[in-house]
Amino acid sequence: MRLLILLGLLYLGYRFLKSWMFKETPSQKAAFENKTAEIDDVMVKDPQCGVYFAKKDGVHLSVNGQDLYFCSEGCKDKFLEKQAKE
Repeated sequence: MRLLILLGLLYLGYRFLKSWMFKETPSQKAAFENKTAEIDDVMVKDPQCGVYFAKKDGVHLSVNGQDLYFCSEGCKDKFLEKQAKE
């Protein structure tokens, strides 16, 4: 029992010394928060085939003021053919 208490006190002392010696500066904390808050890319769904893909890799098409993204030129062409028939 004494050993567990001693180990607990040593651990708490270690954590205290670590936080006291290695304090984060506000600029370090802000830099860390900015990196974690960034989103690499957004996933979108292809309206033709239903596949999800990264928006940055998609083929863009603007229809009636609405932005559409396709996984490939083929899906974009099929969508345009379908729209022409309607």
